[in-house]
Amino acid sequence: MTQPTYHTADLSGAGFLVTGGAGFIGSNIVAYLLRNGARKVRVLDNLSTGSLANLEPFIGSEQLDWVKGDIRDLETCQRAMEGIDYVTHQAALGSVPRSIADPLNTHSVNIDGFVTVLHSAKSAGVKRMVYAASSSTYGDHPALPKKEENIGNPLSPYAVTKLVNELYASVYSRVYGFHTIGMRYFNIYGPNQNPEGPYAAVIPLFIEAAMNNQSPFINGDGLNSRDFTYVENAVQANIKALLAPELSQHEVINIAVGESSSLNELWEGICSKLGIQRAAQYREARSGDVRYSLADISKARELIGYDPRFRLSEGLDHTIEWFRKAYEK
Repeated sequence: MTQPTYHTADLSGAGFLVTGGAGFIGSNIVAYLLRNGARKVRVLDNLSTGSLANLEPFIGSEQLDWVKGDIRDLETCQRAMEGIDYVTHQAALGSVPRSIADPLNTHSVNIDGFVTVLHSAKSAGVKRMVYAASSSTYGDHPALPKKEENIGNPLSPYAVTKLVNELYASVYSRVYGFHTIGMRYFNIYGPNQNPEGPYAAVIPLFIEAAMNNQSPFINGDGLNSRDFTYVENAVQANIKALLAPELSQHEVINIAVGESSSLNELWEGICSKLGIQRAAQYREARSGDVRYSLADISKARELIGYDPRFRLSEGLDHTIEWFRKAYEK
C-alpha cells in the first residue's frame, strides 16, 4: 500500500512522544512519524499489552528513542517529556470485558496514568497533546449518529475511565490553559492488532478464524453494529490533531468513518474476501456492550480537516494482507 501523508509541515525539527507506542495504534503512529522524517520519536511503553515486535522495522534508528516505563510513574513521565514538542497519548488498558473483570487495574492505568501524562505534558510546556478517547463514552444514549455533545450513562468501568479522561482534560484546559484534543475512537482495526488473548477485538478474531476455516463466536444475535475504522484513519487524525491550529479550549472529536456494519455483515464480508462459507456460532450477549454505534464525524472534519480515506472493505483488504504476511513469518 502506498503510504499517504497527512501533513504539510516539516517534521525534521520536532520531537514526538507516543505513549503506548509499542501497542496497536501507537506503533502505527510511530511508523508514520519515522517514515516522514520526525527528528525524534520517543516511545514510552511498559509492554503490558504492547510488543517490541511492532517496532521491529525501526529498532536501531537514530530517530527512535525507546523507553520502557509506566505512565503512572511521575518521574518517568517527566523524563519522557524532555525535548518533546508533541505528545500523542495512546497508552491504556483497553477492552470493556477486561474492565469488568479487573476494574481496579483499569482505573489505575487509564485514570491515574492519564493524569500523570497530562500533568507532565502541561508542566513541560509541550506544544500540543492529543489523546485516545473512546466511543464507549456515549454509553446508553440512544441517538444515532453519535454526536460529541450527546452522551449517556457509561455501561462499563472502561467507559467510566475514558469519560473521566475527558473531564480531567477539560479542567486542565480551563484551569491551566493547557488545551488538548481527545479523539473518540470507533472500533479501530488493522495491522499490529493482536488476535490472541481473552480480550482480542472482533476483526482480528474473525480474520484468524476465517483464515483457519473455523467458525467464530458472535456475542448475541450478531445485529450489533459498529462504525469500524481502519487504523490509518486514526493515524491521520492524530497527525492532523497534533499539528492543528492553536486551540482556545479542550476539544473532543469522533474518529470513525461515518458508516456502520453489523457483526453478521462483517463476518460475511470477511468470508467472501477469503473465499469461504462458514456459519458463525452464537452465544450470550456480553455485559456492557453498546447495541448500535455510528459516528457523526463533521466536527473532526471542521476542526482538524479529518477525512477518512479507508472504508471498511479496503481496510479489511489491507488487514487481511497483513495477517497473511504475519502468518508466513
